[in-house]
Amino acid sequence: MSNKEKGSNAERELVKSFTENGWRAARVAGSGVGEDSPCDIIAGKTGKRGYAIECKSSKKKNIYITKAQIEDFLKFSEMIGLEPVIAARFNREGWFFLSPDKLENSGKYWTIALNNMNKVGKRFGQFFEGKQGL
Repeated sequence: MSNKEKGSNAERELVKSFTENGWRAARVAGSGVGEDSPCDIIAGKTGKRGYAIECKSSKKKNIYITKAQIEDFLKFSEMIGLEPVIAARFNREGWFFLSPDKLENSGKYWTIALNNMNKVGKRFGQFFEGKQGL
């Protein structure tokens, strides 16, 4: 299975999680392909804030995201009034969610380390259900 297929499957898995928790979510067409689709999923729920979500999954202990990608993602989120969220899945660890300001600066990249997830990341219910609408 290619990395693109793995990423698409991870996004579908996450959309299903949103649906199972009473949210509406949709994958953004062409996400990860060019500059015209700066996020992977858009999600919302009545009474809650809407979210632009950038999904990353890895079998390694760290995930790296280019600074240009995060900059574009943040700009897009602000322009359409959605809160930006990074969804990170490490193999056999499940999904974690965090605000982009929790990413670590490694120079050329923003990074997420598995060993920091218990400090900076939250699980689905903690992150999305704990927040109130605008």
